[in-house]
Amino acid sequence: MLDYIIIGSGLSGIAVAENLLSRGKKILVFDDDSQASSTVAGGIYNPIILKRFTLAWNANEQLDTALNFYSNLEKKLGVSLVHPLPIYRKFHSIEEQNNWFSAMDKPFLSRFLDEKLVSSINPYIPSSYSFGHVKETGVVHTELLIEKYRAYLTEINSFQEQTLDYNQFKANENFCEYKTWKAEKVIFCDGFGLKKNPYFNYLPLNGNKGEYLIIKAKDLKLEVAVKSSIFIIPLGEDLYKVGATYNNWDSTKEPTQEGKDYLVEKLNGFLKCDFEVVGQVAGIRPASKDRKPLIGKHPKYANLYCCNGFGSRGILIAPTVAAELIDCIEDSVALSEEIDINRYAKRYQAASL
Repeated sequence: MLDYIIIGSGLSGIAVAENLLSRGKKILVFDDDSQASSTVAGGIYNPIILKRFTLAWNANEQLDTALNFYSNLEKKLGVSLVHPLPIYRKFHSIEEQNNWFSAMDKPFLSRFLDEKLVSSINPYIPSSYSFGHVKETGVVHTELLIEKYRAYLTEINSFQEQTLDYNQFKANENFCEYKTWKAEKVIFCDGFGLKKNPYFNYLPLNGNKGEYLIIKAKDLKLEVAVKSSIFIIPLGEDLYKVGATYNNWDSTKEPTQEGKDYLVEKLNGFLKCDFEVVGQVAGIRPASKDRKPLIGKHPKYANLYCCNGFGSRGILIAPTVAAELIDCIEDSVALSEEIDINRYAKRYQAASL
């Protein structure tokens, strides 16, 4: 008898697994690589929404928790995962400059917005209106994290690389059964795969497809991340990650020519040096209708739980929200109403009619 089965080993699944292992729980994680949003994500941790210069949801609290979480994982896995990286927002008008300074007067924002503007950061990314520096930002190497964490789970006999067959899954009153395994509880961290999950597909999860390009630009020599109409993130060895697209209509996982054309057009709009596209990746971000995570217990099956809906900010959100879910299950700590899936109880009732 297992304590928990976890479906999915992206950022959500890893955060849930770590919280349970720290409590001495016996777990088994299933993943089939069908959901790639965590793997292909830009990996940036940034507490500021740079379009409007506002603080992302609870980002000031989530940032400290996330950095501590990933730092502990670095020690546990013996790899370097967190890389501080300044982000510079390219201004396109005097109005944007003024909005930046106005934002600094709002609670919590002065911590992250540098009051001193920078006139130039790179000769190949010019701006007539300077750049604003966002502090306390960086990159988490998500692909390496997922690879190493799955290897760790495999070493402790807690990982199965296979697709969950719902026809062989059964939720009983006191435990769940799947093939030869039994577990007291099951937590679904299945990303956009939730749409095919018969227990939680009533939740309003929207797929948002994101595509990124990998470019090579030998002359650029950029050592910071820059946000203009899109992001450009240095990867080393003259390689850069460029993105991303936001497509609410395409739910396929494959990169598209349309996505490539869009990003190249945007890149040509502000990058004044030659570059070559050497790669392209895509993934579906799991975003909820109200832009808040989908966390909590199934309305009917008391041993089934959901941890999903992080959108494009899983790097920051996952460690905090996963801990809240486990505190709720193990210590009976009430979930915040704004993340509890109980807010969609009427949708479940309607779907069950």
